Amino acid sequence: MALSEKLFLLYHTWGRNTGFGWTSALRQQAAEANKESTESVIIPRKKTWSKEAVLEALASTVSRDPTAYPYQFQDDPYLSPRTSTEFKLFSLSQESGRSAAKFIINNNPKLFTKDFAEPHIPCLMPETVSLRLEEVSEEALKERITLRKVTAAVDMYDQLLQAGTTVSMETTHSLLDLICLYSDRDPVQDGEPQTDNAEFGEELKKRKARVRRASDFLKFTWKENNNAERIFNLLPERDTRCYSALIRGMVKHGAYAKAFSMYTDMLNNRLTADVHIFNALISAAPDVRDKFNERWDLIAELLNQMNQQKVRPNLLTFNSVLKSLRRCGFLAKTQALHTLNEMKALGIAPSLASYDHILAVFYKSASSAQNNTDILQEVIAELEGRIFTCQDPDDVLFFSSAMRICLDSKDLELGYKIQSLVDVGENWRLLGDSFQQSIYYGRFFNLLCMMEHIDVVLKWYKQIIPSLYYPNPQGMRDLLQALDTDSRLDLLPSIWKDIKTLGHDNKPDLVEELLGLMAREKHSPEVQESFAACALDVKSVFDLRPSIEWSAASLSHITTLLLRANKTRQAWEMLQLFKARNRVPSEGLLNNFLSVCHSDGDPQKAVELVQLSAAFCLPTTWRLAKRALAEFDLTEEQRAILSELETAGEPSD
Repeated sequence: MALSEKLFLLYHTWGRNTGFGWTSALRQQAAEANKESTESVIIPRKKTWSKEAVLEALASTVSRDPTAYPYQFQDDPYLSPRTSTEFKLFSLSQESGRSAAKFIINNNPKLFTKDFAEPHIPCLMPETVSLRLEEVSEEALKERITLRKVTAAVDMYDQLLQAGTTVSMETTHSLLDLICLYSDRDPVQDGEPQTDNAEFGEELKKRKARVRRASDFLKFTWKENNNAERIFNLLPERDTRCYSALIRGMVKHGAYAKAFSMYTDMLNNRLTADVHIFNALISAAPDVRDKFNERWDLIAELLNQMNQQKVRPNLLTFNSVLKSLRRCGFLAKTQALHTLNEMKALGIAPSLASYDHILAVFYKSASSAQNNTDILQEVIAELEGRIFTCQDPDDVLFFSSAMRICLDSKDLELGYKIQSLVDVGENWRLLGDSFQQSIYYGRFFNLLCMMEHIDVVLKWYKQIIPSLYYPNPQGMRDLLQALDTDSRLDLLPSIWKDIKTLGHDNKPDLVEELLGLMAREKHSPEVQESFAACALDVKSVFDLRPSIEWSAASLSHITTLLLRANKTRQAWEMLQLFKARNRVPSEGLLNNFLSVCHSDGDPQKAVELVQLSAAFCLPTTWRLAKRALAEFDLTEEQRAILSELETAGEPSD
């Protein structure tokens, strides 16, 4: 019921009962109510939600599970990688299968016409990869350029020229860009096998000895008089875009001197360069000059020419300058700060790559980082709380470089600030690929193990392993040292389980260090019992791997741990393993074993122990025999054996 109706009823009821009419106050309220009721109701506009809105809302309620394996492997829990080696293998297998599936779908699009996904996912549908236009036309040339068919595009261009057809300048630009990008070779399409190009194979053989990454095999050198140069020379008119394609291609594929020659030719033709040409030439400057001052003079000259030609620099221009300064020696520090100030004066915000180059200039070695971290602290203070997007391919190198400086300077507080910056928004995406991410978290974890309390170290250990980081043997060794520093050796058995899970149980040095920490000193009976169980587990792992060589120290540590837990029978088996593996037990271990035999009241084991020492020709045999004769209740036969061993081993005056 509307407010005016309520007041009307109230008037009739109250007025009839009391005999009075409306007062002035009631009349005013009624007038205001009628005014409100006559106002039009504003209906809000309908909110239009995207098809992904529900998925985005659900995703925002879920945080990362630190106990789970990386998300990409959660579809098949039986293939969850436990080690860094398995991570690489499964990642490559998954990518290979995805590429194979994509190749089949793209080459057989008629077999995959139904789309069940809601909302539509374009990347799951077939792409056009086969040529459809066979006639000689500019449209057919554009199709080949779009599909990245370098050889077919060049052939079509030649056919058009032979037919007397004029190709538009825009299409020519696209063709030159394609040829220069791939160095006049057809790129390997997704899922396609490598081409059996004899020349390519010879080039791989030459480069195989000096490359370290697989991506380097995809880099080609610039060939003399290739199709890009041939088409460029055939053009009746050449504009800046044509020169830009060739200069950038020459720089990309190592023809630095030729790129500068092409730039000079462009200036002689009274053309002005664009920003992309200058960016490429600045990055190539250190490769065409030998001395540091000559390199900087060339960079400064290029910047002056940009100013004269009224070409406004962009972010990549300054990043190219900073990256080249890393190879300019003593000039780098001064000029790097000037470059950074110039960026800010032009209103160009530095990217993470800019700061990475600055850090590389000021922290070239670990000793420079130990002196001070003022530059890094200023950088982190400026970046604190910001969300970043990738603007330069080198942006992904910043976080690992910054954490390296924190590790070298042992600055834990600064390391925490960097980690908090990674956690802002989706900045973690700028950690790079799995290899770069492993480097970053490895350095962060190493810093924690050196500087942080063990409880905090273990908290981070559970949070980032294995969901973000698979520690290498050195990382586990750092954790063992942290446990030793804070006297938490009782956790070593649980760490051994993780070492097995991570696949590092085949590293004898790491296992020996673990056993050495457990055997170094005595602990409570409960701890010694857990240590003995851990030692037996280590022995079982080594027994299953005959290729792993037992060291005398490892055998001694396991035997000592078994003796302290009163596992005499297993300890005796370890002594026999000394003989089988041609390892010599220490004098201290044999004395400890003899003490256990005395406490157990087992003189026969004591005699066998002295005999074992004699079999190893140890100089301590006569002392063991003398001690056994004094401490044990022996039979005549046992006493005779020990007396003979004592006399035979006792040194003569």
